[in-house]
Amino acid sequence: MRIITGKARGLHLNVPKNYDVRPTADRVKESLFNIIGSKAVDAAVLDLFAGSGNLGLESWSRGARFVQFVDNSRVSLKLTDSNIRKCRAEADCKVLKHDAEAALDLLYKQGQRFDLVFVDPPYNKGWVQKILVKLAKCPLLEEQGWLIAEHSVHDDISGALPEGYEIFRSQQYGETVLSFIKRR
Repeated sequence: MRIITGKARGLHLNVPKNYDVRPTADRVKESLFNIIGSKAVDAAVLDLFAGSGNLGLESWSRGARFVQFVDNSRVSLKLTDSNIRKCRAEADCKVLKHDAEAALDLLYKQGQRFDLVFVDPPYNKGWVQKILVKLAKCPLLEEQGWLIAEHSVHDDISGALPEGYEIFRSQQYGETVLSFIKRR
């Protein structure tokens, strides 16, 4: 697992030693960032279910001004922290140990808003749907912001979209689907 391009280009990130964390495959990540394009530049990014910090750090490398990482696992956050240090991105990154739904409440109450939100939870557990429902109550997404959900092809998320949001693009890579969501 490596940073594809930008200021940390080619840097190999620390990877999990077990299967509790499922990092986004390099080819899926490369496709995701080809779709995002320059949207990461100067963006505020939220990386929910951060795992190793792979998606947030790729955003940072491509010019994001701030990345907020959230995970409920101490092991994952330790891995994320080590990768932030490896990239020398400490000044632009914050790490929060919290349940994803509760984190959305907290970040919303703090007045934070994000241009990009990555949601990459364990597959087929209903997490993407829960986050979408919570997003309706805690609108953390900027007016022109995008939420990118990585989920299983068997995980239908369209029924959980809050009013005023739409999936404007979906890409499938084997069993993995990237759903791009924005406000109407």
